[in-house]
Amino acid sequence: MLIQRTLLAIGCCGFLFTASLFGRMQSDKLFSVKVMTQDRNERNQIVNAGIAIDKVFSDAVGFIGTNRDIEKLKALGFKLKVSDLSQRKFDFPSSDQSFHNYSEVNSALEQIVTKHPNIASRFSIGKSLEGRELQGIRLSGSKKEDTLPTAIFMGCHHAREHLSVEVPLKLAEYLSDKYDSDSRIKDLLDSREVLIVPMINPDGAEYDISSGDYKYWRKNRRKNSDGSYGVDLNRNYAKGFGGEGSSSSTSSDIYHGPSAFSEPETQAVRDWVKSRKKTTVLLSFHTFSELVLWPFGHTNDEVPSHTDQLVFEAMGKKMASWNKYTPQKSSDLYLASGDTTDWAYDELKIFAFTFELSPDSMFSGGFYPGASAIEPTFQANIEPALYLIEKAENPYSVLKEQNDPLKLIP
Repeated sequence: MLIQRTLLAIGCCGFLFTASLFGRMQSDKLFSVKVMTQDRNERNQIVNAGIAIDKVFSDAVGFIGTNRDIEKLKALGFKLKVSDLSQRKFDFPSSDQSFHNYSEVNSALEQIVTKHPNIASRFSIGKSLEGRELQGIRLSGSKKEDTLPTAIFMGCHHAREHLSVEVPLKLAEYLSDKYDSDSRIKDLLDSREVLIVPMINPDGAEYDISSGDYKYWRKNRRKNSDGSYGVDLNRNYAKGFGGEGSSSSTSSDIYHGPSAFSEPETQAVRDWVKSRKKTTVLLSFHTFSELVLWPFGHTNDEVPSHTDQLVFEAMGKKMASWNKYTPQKSSDLYLASGDTTDWAYDELKIFAFTFELSPDSMFSGGFYPGASAIEPTFQANIEPALYLIEKAENPYSVLKEQNDPLKLIP
């Protein structure tokens, strides 16, 4: 087992800390923590303490945290199992050399365009805080942009989730390589646009691998006023901004930022997605836990349209039938406010999903499962991705597969 379990004695400590003291600074020692929980209310209590939950078990949650995180949860009365991560060293360029850093992602996108100029073209949606271009690739048999049903795929809102870069990048390679030999792929790309941005948070991703040891870094590289760093980009979108499941503490891993869309990365996503008139489906890749998630995450309520809720459930469960992930509404795990998919659906009525990719837990590799995880994770998600592209023409068509006695389908 990758993480040794050490049971900590617990009890209410009888004192409280201010929120600003909790969370993560760059020099903090990190631990893998498992917290015993009974239900969603206790999970919400944990995220509202500024903790970024990484895995939900039937009777516990797991996260990467600091001594301050641990002490706060002990003070709240939670039972914890903790192990030290200091001996777990990694070297991205060598032991995980199959992963792509920022420049390698851009080179890989350029190679696709060079090999397949008839269907592939590069674009940028804007720049990161540190000035890196947020590069993407357009795949379509049509040269007329924004005229066909469009599917968007994004990766790496969170820096340490390097596998979430590899899957959309491999999807771009797969679609372009198969176009001339696979009639299904050709038909899809001739009648759709597929837009892929593999790395939304290049600054954080580069920082995470900058020293030869993984840093478990999640946020972007915003220097906050108190000397801490980073805003959680997936808490910085407008819908539900600042609500439960995000934190106003700048050192928290789920710090939402000073205002919605305060960060250039989320501004770039917002302006790009809003500029597209034909986008009907969107998939944001994350790691880890093997989940297929749909809105809402910021509230326990379902989306306002019952028909749309049925579409989300039908599509989510169908995709999960292929990748064998667990399908569910995001807030069934715990509340998380200001995320990509809630905003995309609420403002633009895009059927937006989050995939939490493999592995299923910290004990199976967590954020750093090794290069051997890339190919099987991608293979598990080919069919879900193709399904999403196919349904981009009319997501409501999924209801026909379950009959439509109430004539809900537009």
